[in-house]
Amino acid sequence: MRLRKKINLYTAVVFILLLVLLNIASYFTFSHMMFNSELDRTEAEAERAMNGISKTDHSVSAGNLLRTYVPLDGMLQVVRLDGSIDAQVLVPEQQELEKFPTTYHKTKQRQIIDFNGVPHAFVSFPIIWKSGEVAELQLIENLSATANNLKTLSLVLLAVTLIATIPVLVSTRLLSNVITQPITTMIQTMREIRRSGQYKRIELSKESQDELYEMGQTFNEMMDLLKVNYEKQESFVSNASHELKTPLTVIDSYASLLKRRGQSDPKLFHEAVDAIQSEAVHMRELTQQLLLLAKHDEQWKLQNESIPLLQLVDESVGSFREAYKREISIIVEEEMIVGTDKQKLKQLFYILMENALKYSEKPVIVVIGRERKRPSIKIIDQGVGIPAKDLDKVFDRFYRVDKARARKTGGYGLGLSLAKEMADAIGASIQFDSIEGEGTTANILLSDEDSH
Repeated sequence: MRLRKKINLYTAVVFILLLVLLNIASYFTFSHMMFNSELDRTEAEAERAMNGISKTDHSVSAGNLLRTYVPLDGMLQVVRLDGSIDAQVLVPEQQELEKFPTTYHKTKQRQIIDFNGVPHAFVSFPIIWKSGEVAELQLIENLSATANNLKTLSLVLLAVTLIATIPVLVSTRLLSNVITQPITTMIQTMREIRRSGQYKRIELSKESQDELYEMGQTFNEMMDLLKVNYEKQESFVSNASHELKTPLTVIDSYASLLKRRGQSDPKLFHEAVDAIQSEAVHMRELTQQLLLLAKHDEQWKLQNESIPLLQLVDESVGSFREAYKREISIIVEEEMIVGTDKQKLKQLFYILMENALKYSEKPVIVVIGRERKRPSIKIIDQGVGIPAKDLDKVFDRFYRVDKARARKTGGYGLGLSLAKEMADAIGASIQFDSIEGEGTTANILLSDEDSH
């Protein structure tokens, strides 16, 4: 069953059920009130008769005495202790009341009794009768008029229920349309996206700011995100295939050259082997970086520990001095111990330090201190710098500021993307401050938790 039909059915059933229950409750409440009112009136008549009989001279016959107080639509009788009737008076229209069951109740009674399918008000009072014996004065009154009024009320309530069903059905249909219209639009849009392969948004009405509007807005945001991710994926696949194509072409070319002339030319043989090995190393590094970038945060398997920041930086800088034979100085503004993953921080520092050395021929400075109350490691070079228009793109995959130097420096445009992923994983952030032609400052801001 479709959602629209479910909303129509369930809403209509609930509304009609509530309406029926409300009418039933109204009917029984009104019926109870009317019968109680009739009992009160009958009881008042019985009390008036009892008071009148008590004050009347015993010389008046019982029949004449009761006839004075008999109700217009009922019967008045006196019942002895043994249940026999001593006196009884009834109106001609209620002759069937002669067959009304007679019982001595001993105490005051008031109730509605159904007799011959008609409700009757019954009231009984103890009374001192003429001979001085204790008896009961019983007044029975026919309530057919009240029953007819209640029957009319039930027919009116039934008619109201049936008539009210029409607007209920119409309103539930309108309600289902209002609720399902955005969903239907989304379904149509998604089918169109599947058919055309293009991401599309749905038109939203600014008049309503309800949950349906929020759902449509969320759908549009999801479409925008999918579009951006799809474009990034296309760019990533295109760039990755391009990056892999170059070393594969070099390897294929040198392999063909070796096959033709490698055995006769030792110099060419060594040159080809070195080139193939170099390109294989490049491919291995590129593949490792791609695999690392494909990981999610929960796959990094962090191992946090307390480490002296100066010790970690000093060990890493010593390795760079030996490998690059370059001048690298360390300035310590504040010594501190931080809680983080040592290997991930070391690898993050390695990527930024390698960039500084690749794009600068002058000495590099590393500053350890605090910035905005967070532990900070600054790597300052005096190299080519980064143009202002490129600063917000440096973390994009395969993006290079200096594309002409990419093969020379051995970069793939993945280092800073990987650094950003690692920084996010350990709760750090990376900031760049650069002036083109003067140099760049890369700032690693660590989490201020567990640092002292």
